[in-house]
Amino acid sequence: MRIRPIIAAAAICALRIAQAETKHNGGSAYLLSQTKDISADFSDMSNTYFFADSLAAFDTVTGQGLIEWKRQQLMPRQAFNANTYLHQPLQSLDFPNTAYPQNPELGFSVEPIGPRTLRVKIHTSPRPAPANDAESPMLNGAPQADASAWTVTKDGQNVIYSSPNGQLEIQAYPWRLVLRDADGRIMTQTRVWADNDSTQVKVPPFSFIKRGSDNSRSINPVWSIAPTERIYGFGESATHLDKVGQKLNLFVTDPQGPETPDMYKPIPFYMSNKGYGMFLHTSAPVTADIGCSYIGANKLFMIDEDMDLFIFFGQPKEVLSAYTQVSGRPEMPPTWSFGTWMSRISYFTEDEGREVARQLRDNRIPADVIHFDTGWFDVDWQCDYEFSPSRFADPQQMISDLRNDGFHICLWQLPYFVPGNKYFPELVERGLAVANGKGALPYEDAVLDFTNPETVAWYQDKISNLISMGVGAIKVDFGEAAPIEAVYHNGRSGWYEHNLYPVRYNRAVAEATKNVSGDNIIWARSAWAGSQRYPLHWGGDAASTDAGMIGTLREGLSFGLSGFCFWSHDMGGFVTSTPEELYRRWLPMGFLCSHTRAHGAPPTEPWLYNKEFTDYFRRCAELKYSLMPYVLDEAKECTENGWPMMRALLLEFPDDPGAWRVEDQYMFGSKIMVAPFMENTERRDVYLPGNTAWVDYQSGKKYQPGWHSLAPGGDIRCVILVKAGSEIPHVAPALCTEQIDWSTKKVKKY
Repeated sequence: MRIRPIIAAAAICALRIAQAETKHNGGSAYLLSQTKDISADFSDMSNTYFFADSLAAFDTVTGQGLIEWKRQQLMPRQAFNANTYLHQPLQSLDFPNTAYPQNPELGFSVEPIGPRTLRVKIHTSPRPAPANDAESPMLNGAPQADASAWTVTKDGQNVIYSSPNGQLEIQAYPWRLVLRDADGRIMTQTRVWADNDSTQVKVPPFSFIKRGSDNSRSINPVWSIAPTERIYGFGESATHLDKVGQKLNLFVTDPQGPETPDMYKPIPFYMSNKGYGMFLHTSAPVTADIGCSYIGANKLFMIDEDMDLFIFFGQPKEVLSAYTQVSGRPEMPPTWSFGTWMSRISYFTEDEGREVARQLRDNRIPADVIHFDTGWFDVDWQCDYEFSPSRFADPQQMISDLRNDGFHICLWQLPYFVPGNKYFPELVERGLAVANGKGALPYEDAVLDFTNPETVAWYQDKISNLISMGVGAIKVDFGEAAPIEAVYHNGRSGWYEHNLYPVRYNRAVAEATKNVSGDNIIWARSAWAGSQRYPLHWGGDAASTDAGMIGTLREGLSFGLSGFCFWSHDMGGFVTSTPEELYRRWLPMGFLCSHTRAHGAPPTEPWLYNKEFTDYFRRCAELKYSLMPYVLDEAKECTENGWPMMRALLLEFPDDPGAWRVEDQYMFGSKIMVAPFMENTERRDVYLPGNTAWVDYQSGKKYQPGWHSLAPGGDIRCVILVKAGSEIPHVAPALCTEQIDWSTKKVKKY
């Protein structure tokens, strides 16, 4: 096996990136928890640059071709007191020159996957590694070729792929990919050197680099951004929904909350209001410079030496469906999971768990799940998959009793094992943890290596035992710290396994749970492309502030625009005790979400506030439980199409330009709009899209499309509206989903 050269190259690459980051961070040291800015590696004067120049060959029957790449280097330039650098042609000094081409011709292919999908591959190595789509955790099996909707023609040397939904033109010289919509309008195109003729800002176009440090290669696709273009997606991002003007590092990390540009769940997928979407099928780190360093260019800096790009044509819903057809969709989660989850960090004893259950029932608050967080073990945070015998007299009986009262149990755990954990020696001795190039541990902790089938079997055995006891779900916490400087069991380095770690972790728990209970359910914090098949995920440790609330909503909407159907968050925030006024505003957003959890470091149980707030909490919970027929119907449609339950307005109203600008309102399913109060005000501006009227859910008052300044229509502190003409099914609320009397179902027309 060729492990050592791969690891050595990755290690040197890591060093170079760390050095570049230190330089760009003003000399401060790089921290393990920080994301990787890949763009710095593409302005290194020790690297050789190759720019896509011309189409050397293309077979329209097989879709296989060659691109000629021109060799260049970075050269410093001085103009009075301005210093910069420019790319200049480079004459190769490779020896022997007969072995290394000056301007290599490298592989390129186009494959139709469906009526809206094309797959474009570009290789920067003369002999690329063979791909096995069936084993890619990011794909829902190997995508099948389907050219039934496509025609391939030639216009001179140019090649054109056409379908009723759009067009890809491969321009021969200068080599360029051009995407057009169904009416022939250009949506985006790869940039070429000629695009710089009328600007003094010389933007490097589509290229790859060969590092001077180790001759490893990385690719940099560069696409145009139109003046009116808006771009969405890239994962669970708390920054503005429209990513144009932003720079995002797609590198799984723990950002400590939804208030920074970094993400627990970056996803290498995005879509545009111009009518297309793109999925970068890679697990390597990516830095997306979306019109940040140059307003007209979307620069995708990748560590990967190859580009495997899926292109989708259509409106947002159509693009999401096409993307999730390739990457997968979830099966329907169990009904009980849509109820209220009550939690804190942590319930430490059986008595605490039983008391929370009693309080929920005594206060008539509908709830289905009680979660035990970090403290159900003998030592807090030290996961050993066993209830503390000193604090849980009979955990099996507790689980059974709570199930009889309508409660499912969720248990916390994590994939890191500190040296004091009883399983630490076994994991190290049996080689079940991630190792570094020396065969030792990269960290103090033993990190489970989910590329090792023996590790997965060991781990799933522990999870299965808990599910067999009657536990309903496992909290799949952390997963963001898979070592970069590591050798994984499958022979790959951390540069390709770090971002995949959440997918493998999510899958291991989901499969174990489903095999025992039949339920497709987890509660996870980290994710990458492919994790959407294993619901569900929550938004991490939000600040208990207005900023935490808006960041939480943005990340939920962005996550939904990245291919995930189901999502939740900690109502009221996580970090400090939630002020009652903020909690009241946050609760409707939490209950009008696919999944609902009250959780925090300090206690968040409503009865610990006061009776009036407890009554308010109950009304919010009853609102969701009364809407449970609607929730389940909409959720099923989401799983069938890859759409999110909590969705940005643009998904339902793509033809309304105003809908693309709204990021503090959302659709709960297809018919109900929610406009939470992000600040402590009496009224808020609300945009009503489309061309039909909207009806206030609480008051029944009707409003026409457009902007309105609205106050809550009833006791629940939120603007809730229903699209006029909609039929919404309701039931009488119950204390848990299994006690719902479905015969009480009534349909109300608005």
